[in-house]
Amino acid sequence: ESPDARRAEAGETAREVALRAAKSLEKYLVECHEEIAALIVEPLIQCAAGMAMHDAEYLKQIRLLCDRFDVHLIADEIAVGCGRTGTFFACEQASIWPDFMCLSKGISGGYLPLSLVLTTDSIYQAFYDDSISHGFLHSHSYTGNALACAAALATLELFERDNVIAANQLRAVWMTDAARTISAHPRVRNMRQCGMVVAFEVESQNASFPQRFFRAALDNQILLRPIGQTVYWMPPYILDQSNMAWLGAQTLAALDQTI
Repeated sequence: ESPDARRAEAGETAREVALRAAKSLEKYLVECHEEIAALIVEPLIQCAAGMAMHDAEYLKQIRLLCDRFDVHLIADEIAVGCGRTGTFFACEQASIWPDFMCLSKGISGGYLPLSLVLTTDSIYQAFYDDSISHGFLHSHSYTGNALACAAALATLELFERDNVIAANQLRAVWMTDAARTISAHPRVRNMRQCGMVVAFEVESQNASFPQRFFRAALDNQILLRPIGQTVYWMPPYILDQSNMAWLGAQTLAALDQTI
């Protein structure tokens, strides 16, 4: 069962939805845990599922369940990590740490392609061996690319030097302000925000809405790619308050032109 806060029943909070979803997972693990190696989750925001946002309580509960049933927890933080949700790692907001964490994009500032998998010392030691039959020897020509790693180190230096996390928390406030006029639009539903991600659904009976809205946004000098009926903002970490206000105004204009 999804922890998506949009699934709330009458009077139900996002945290209660998360707890209900965790109970559903618990029931499943009781029956099937011996056949499950790992649980993969995109913490706080399931992006490809239409920016489905969930309460951090879900992460706390699934960490407990994975420990209880001896299932590895894999956190996909490719889109939600590196300062996007308000902390450097989204998992920090639940005070948990996964067994594996996947990173990409943001860790190199988007300048060069890079992906990494972080894991725990215990898992690392399980595969550390001089014996070819036991050691983890997988590699390929692009492993440990020095140029991409240099870009990642430079990006991390910028995070520390420019205090990017604190700056993003202020930018998130500007995003909230910029989204207010859009949330009042009669066709807009489920306005939501997590850090520097804002998303909402647009009520439209036209199946071509995503394509039409994309073109209208381009006409208004913004690049927005709806996921079905879901429109979202994931802006770069350089926008100032006037840029955010402009983004809100142009999005509203594109919305009016599309509906």
